[in-house]
Amino acid sequence: MASDAGLPRRQPASARPAGEVEARDRRGGLIGFAQESWAELQKVEWPSQNQVVQGTVVVLVACIIVGVYLYANDQLWKEVVQKVLIK
Repeated sequence: MASDAGLPRRQPASARPAGEVEARDRRGGLIGFAQESWAELQKVEWPSQNQVVQGTVVVLVACIIVGVYLYANDQLWKEVVQKVLIK
């Protein structure tokens, strides 16, 4: 069995050198950008109203929990700092 370690590997005919960009048939300018953007937006799977409401509730509850936690820590450390630094 022959070893081909050290020999460059053959690339398929469709392979391009690194950094080379595939040329596309694009329309330029603002109109082309708008058309491509609209085409991408058509592919988006938008959430239902129920999913949006559930996500919003999760975020609000998380914000309230973190806010209460930070407030409690602030009150605790305020007392500690006042007793240690202000005698």
